[in-house]
Amino acid sequence: MTTSIVRSRALIAGTTDRFSWNEIPDGAVLVEDGTIAAIGTFQELKEKHPTATVIGSGNDIVLPGFVNGHHHVGLTPVQLGSPDMPLELWFVTRMVIRNLDLYLDTLYSAFEMIASGITTVQHIHGWMPGTLSDVEAKSSDVIRAYEDIGMRVSYCYAVRDQNRLVYQADQEFVASLPAELQEPMRRWFDRFQTGLDESMALFRQLHERHNNKSRVKIQLAPANLHWCSDEALTALSETSKAYDVPMHMHLLETAYQKAYAWKRGGCTAVEYIDKFDMLGPRMTLGHGVWLSEKAVDRLAETGTCVCHNCSSNFRLRSGVAALNHFESKGINTAIGLDEAGINDDRDMLQEMRMVLNAHRVPGMDNAEVPTMAQVLRMATTGGAKTTPYGSTIGSLEVGKAADLVMIDWDHIAFPYLDEETPLLDAVIQRAKSKGVTRVMCDGEVIYEDGVFKRVDQAQALKALHDDLSKALSDDEVERRKLSKALLPHVRKFYADYIDPSKHEPYYRPSSRV
Repeated sequence: MTTSIVRSRALIAGTTDRFSWNEIPDGAVLVEDGTIAAIGTFQELKEKHPTATVIGSGNDIVLPGFVNGHHHVGLTPVQLGSPDMPLELWFVTRMVIRNLDLYLDTLYSAFEMIASGITTVQHIHGWMPGTLSDVEAKSSDVIRAYEDIGMRVSYCYAVRDQNRLVYQADQEFVASLPAELQEPMRRWFDRFQTGLDESMALFRQLHERHNNKSRVKIQLAPANLHWCSDEALTALSETSKAYDVPMHMHLLETAYQKAYAWKRGGCTAVEYIDKFDMLGPRMTLGHGVWLSEKAVDRLAETGTCVCHNCSSNFRLRSGVAALNHFESKGINTAIGLDEAGINDDRDMLQEMRMVLNAHRVPGMDNAEVPTMAQVLRMATTGGAKTTPYGSTIGSLEVGKAADLVMIDWDHIAFPYLDEETPLLDAVIQRAKSKGVTRVMCDGEVIYEDGVFKRVDQAQALKALHDDLSKALSDDEVERRKLSKALLPHVRKFYADYIDPSKHEPYYRPSSRV
């Protein structure tokens, strides 16, 4: 049996309610074979287990490992030549993305995530071009990267079978283009060769191969309403029940997606997927920026979760999700970093501050704004509940997995911090990734003093750089030309797609008169 004691200056085991958390001065965690066996003061645990290895100097704040509830890629779109634009136009600019080595690419963002205290990631992936064997190989590369670096992954296998570029059937969109663009556009669509039946078969294959591992789980992702036919929604809902796996679905990220639901079904997007028995604790809706109050009530009634992607919503001009309403209704909410955070990286410490401050609507009623404890809960147990790991992670409790992050107190408090400043306030407001000293997953230290213990970061980054230094392929060159040529036509497609008068915002940050 491998036994260790994680020592802290203060331990924050988790939240107890909206305003409170469980804090233990001089706290410590006894870890046995990857599981938390006891929690108490360091002196108590050291006396009972004198031969246990001690991890930490006693000057760290120890918290549960964070959960990134919504993630996709390694190198950011900006790094790959796709600047921030409104989501529907951004899809077009993303056509320029290079043919990446997905193993190295996944490691790139894993380095950033772990360094900010993230121990579990919900990696949404699967809508890739190529044959079934191509998609299987790429999925395996992503999962292998997480296994090698040591962090915990919920590989959320994404399925889409229609409307791959705009909110219209592929062949109809091709027919609407000028003659010189039709064939290049058709070739782009033809790259996606995996049908619905093959996609569902691959999910079953991945689930059988990985789902019994301690740090890898497989779940499903209905990509979005506009990306899934009724046949796909039926298959995904039934498979989720049959395999008892959660689902994570992009929904109502933009006003255009809200309008699409009405055009397709004469009802809201939530009402539409409800027909397929998709709502409930098994379902998480990613973004949910344009949820109506009635829809929010339905999510609360069914126990459906929401993942809040604050930075992404700002960057892509999607809007401000009604987080305060979600929380007031008791909806379980996670935090996701999506393609990249506000600093074009994957930093959960930064994202927690973003969530805390983006929803501070004017007024003096504390009931109307997020609290420190709320934000920590969203980044830990809130995210955990949206994954197959559920209650086995997200807080420091006996019997749970030993996933934790250690942050140097001097980094937070030097040169001065008033002694009456609440500990969690100081951590949320002041902690930066450079202050993270150690990250532990499943009882294993995978990051310590800036060094990743399992993977050579410098070597991996050099390999990624060298791979992307080669000349563009013919395929990449064609996609770049096509992307630029398509933009005005996609703008035209969406020009009259929404009625602005039907999009009343939840929040009014300042007076109009």
